[in-house]
Amino acid sequence: MAELKKCANDFIFTGFLGEGSFSTVYLAKEVQSSRVNNREVAIKVCEKQLIRREKKSSAILREKKCLHTLTTNPSKLFIQLLCTFQDNDRLFFVMNYAKNGELLSLINQRDVFDENCCRFYAAEILLALEHLHKLGIVHRDLKPENILLNEEMHIQVTDFGSALIMRDNESAEQQPQRPLPESQASVDDQNNRRRRNSFVGTAHYVSPEMLNNKISTPSSDLWAFACILYQMISGSTPFRAPNEYLIFQKIINLEFEYTDDFSDASKSLITSILQKNACNRLGANDDIQRDGYLSIKSHPYFAPLANKWAKLEETTPPVSASVVVNKSAARNENHSSSATENVEPGLAEKQITRIMGLALHEDFDRTTINAKPVGILDISTQEMHKRLETQRKSNEFHQFVDENLILKQGYIEKKKGLFARKRMFLLTTGPHLYYVDAANMVLKGQVPFSKDMRPEAKNFKNFFIHTPNRSYILEDTSGNAPDWCKIVEEVREATYGPPSQPDESPTNTSSRLCNSNVSLPHLNNSSHPSIPHTIRY
Repeated sequence: MAELKKCANDFIFTGFLGEGSFSTVYLAKEVQSSRVNNREVAIKVCEKQLIRREKKSSAILREKKCLHTLTTNPSKLFIQLLCTFQDNDRLFFVMNYAKNGELLSLINQRDVFDENCCRFYAAEILLALEHLHKLGIVHRDLKPENILLNEEMHIQVTDFGSALIMRDNESAEQQPQRPLPESQASVDDQNNRRRRNSFVGTAHYVSPEMLNNKISTPSSDLWAFACILYQMISGSTPFRAPNEYLIFQKIINLEFEYTDDFSDASKSLITSILQKNACNRLGANDDIQRDGYLSIKSHPYFAPLANKWAKLEETTPPVSASVVVNKSAARNENHSSSATENVEPGLAEKQITRIMGLALHEDFDRTTINAKPVGILDISTQEMHKRLETQRKSNEFHQFVDENLILKQGYIEKKKGLFARKRMFLLTTGPHLYYVDAANMVLKGQVPFSKDMRPEAKNFKNFFIHTPNRSYILEDTSGNAPDWCKIVEEVREATYGPPSQPDESPTNTSSRLCNSNVSLPHLNNSSHPSIPHTIRY
């Protein structure tokens, strides 16, 4: 019997795990079913509108394909994709939850991350790369933040948004060296080559060839592996500088040093992999399909594991889960323990604001209708005059606010179409929400206040302010989007009263599409691929 398709209402979203430029990862529990009872999962939610704007549709589909490949060729060393579905506005990736957080958190605990830990986790990362490269996938963004720890403290590699899927008719070694002539290449081949020749990754772990000629190979992942091993041993990355440009210069020139923390064996291994020429790196010429990365596993650094490679995934890690400081898990502990009892399933706006600790748009409590709480606009005349006098003397943006008191200000990316502009936003009495081009000190406009204004936090960075005639798409890169929504709503309600009861919006309807088919769509060949409302999974 075919398994029923999933949708957001099959899950109770209990906490926040992380976010990217167009996605947010939530902790959730599956509503009781005939197959599984209340298991915790991680759900990556991608906003279609943001995917279109950031031109990330191909990355999303590529990540889906990689996860599906890893699910059909399972390894405990990778996050597993459990199912996918979508609604009108969002794509959902349901994955197993690695409850002990990122490897980076463990690396930063120097008192527990000793030589045995370094060797054990380096070995697991190497086995993960073996498995990945045998499947024809190059990760291209391997770093401690993308290596998670499961309940037993084994690694699980995640985040395949930057991955390269190599052509089936070429081995890992052949892939980068032999592109077909343009006249002979298919459209898919051309798309593959464009992806291979695009710069991706994170500055501290990117290889020289990706900087010089933008070519990605399995050896690029080995370079990142050596950088991670260096970081595990010393607590810092090998190539460090105040900005990305200087980091890249150090990478290209191989400028790094060893401290006293490194043994001769560890220095030998790292040096043999951190080679400018990708073909000269230890492991680059191994027969991966037959032997895996035999040359690296045979290196003296891994001598203590000589007879343990086959059973490494079943070996008890040399560190206990009790030492891990997982900030996301701690932040969500209260949500997970009590929220599931009285909370509706699904991920409508009400659930999102609850998860983020907001009280926006909750039902109006009529028992407090006669109460007079102290609010942001409850300022005495004397205090108003005093604060305005200080503002006139010390705030350079006072000239733009028509003698109103500034209640909150901060830089926000204001987005329109494909472009974003950094503006100084000024929330004032009146109320008004001005935005200023701070570079040229020019007032650019206002977000109009009204009873029907509605702020909506999508995650800790991205938020909307909906007005009757327009929705403003905003991003606070400092991660204070919920604060902006909360104070804007407080000012709106203090001025106009409780919000009108809105008609059911697409975000709250039960008619959302729930597709979980396995097939992937073919992207169109335009330079601006789009995400359709219905993506066939």
